[in-house]
Amino acid sequence: MASAGARTRAAAAKVVDAVVSEGQSLDAAIAVHETQLPPGERSLLRMLAYGTLRHHWRLQEWIGELINRPLKRRDSVINALLAIGLFQLCDTRIPDHAAVSQTVEAVRQLRRPKLAGLVNACLRRFQREDLAARSAGSSQSRFNHPQWLIDRLKSDWPDDADDILVANNARAPMWLRVNAARGTAAEYKGRLAVEGIGSSLLDGIPDAVCLSEPQRVDDLPGFTDGDVSVQDGAAQLAARWLLGDKPRRVLDACAAPGGKSGHVLELGNGNVDLTAIDNDANRLERVRDNHERIGLGATIVQGDASKPEEWWDGAPFDAILLDAPCSASGVIRRHPDIKLLRRDTDIEALSALQAEILQALWPLLAPGGRLLYVTCSVFRAENDDVVQAFIEANGDAVEDSVLPNNNIRDLMRRKACGYQVLPGTAGLDGFFYACLVKKVS
Repeated sequence: MASAGARTRAAAAKVVDAVVSEGQSLDAAIAVHETQLPPGERSLLRMLAYGTLRHHWRLQEWIGELINRPLKRRDSVINALLAIGLFQLCDTRIPDHAAVSQTVEAVRQLRRPKLAGLVNACLRRFQREDLAARSAGSSQSRFNHPQWLIDRLKSDWPDDADDILVANNARAPMWLRVNAARGTAAEYKGRLAVEGIGSSLLDGIPDAVCLSEPQRVDDLPGFTDGDVSVQDGAAQLAARWLLGDKPRRVLDACAAPGGKSGHVLELGNGNVDLTAIDNDANRLERVRDNHERIGLGATIVQGDASKPEEWWDGAPFDAILLDAPCSASGVIRRHPDIKLLRRDTDIEALSALQAEILQALWPLLAPGGRLLYVTCSVFRAENDDVVQAFIEANGDAVEDSVLPNNNIRDLMRRKACGYQVLPGTAGLDGFFYACLVKKVS
């Protein structure tokens, strides 16, 4: 019978191969394969899959040096397993002997016993020749990003690109959002301390708590009761910004999975009439679940944000949150598969969709109301270019460039239109915000 370590490594190889060879999302691949493992083995599966994908290009460069002829297409899962073995040897605290022996044993778990000798020889040679000490041969392997993404970052952020690339390959911290209707972040920090869980606060984002180490949500005091939710600190800027003028009727467009709308409900404390829409029925279930856990409700509608005529009741909104679909280039550290699944050609199509949705939602906003345009992208084409073109094309639209509080000024970069948080700034994800106000005629 195979050891638990070999079984977990085989499952991780299937996950990595599903992303690299089949184009599946990492979340979807993990959901399929982790159910086949006992709960105690799933954290190792995630660590191996995430780490291997973060370092994909460097690991593939090493594999190219270790293997004379590429593996056959039908054996791509062994290429993934070999990358997992190399990742263990150079980037984890797993003892070398365990990394090698259990990775080789996993070859048999994957029903490729004839390749066990090859995998063993490659891992031993990697150790013997200390390939990890050699300089990376290409910018792709040095930064562990595809060349198109490196080039676009260097074009958009010439002074910050290297820092963004490094931040994208780091493990993201776990951020929490404290339910402001039930307590403060400082109070919740104290509750965590009682449980022996370290945390810190960030000036300017009043509901945010950053954990010193990730925790299971079931171990967080009050999580099941809705006292706290998991949400990156930068994403928490949206609700307070949107609610600055205390609007009554609010639309959250593209609402799934419901983190921002949940925050709006908490801050509204019963005084906000919120409509949350999304075109994905399965993702809307997550919105309902998140709202139910915090004990608050909204009108939830399945609908296409670019076609409001199919779902809008005709009553204008005082405020609209447009969390636009985007490349997610600001959250790569949480989703390393983005580096493999996105293409440079996607950006033009996404920016066109963002402009279409923004134009479609604008007539739903009451005069004097505000629309907060948000993406988790760092690309100019999806952010300030979209907003600037919209303002130029709509005479009743003007940017409100006043930040919701001055304490976040040092976290954000002022753009031609809007503000950008870069990945890794104060431990935050990358987000873009632009606040538009409709002129009163």
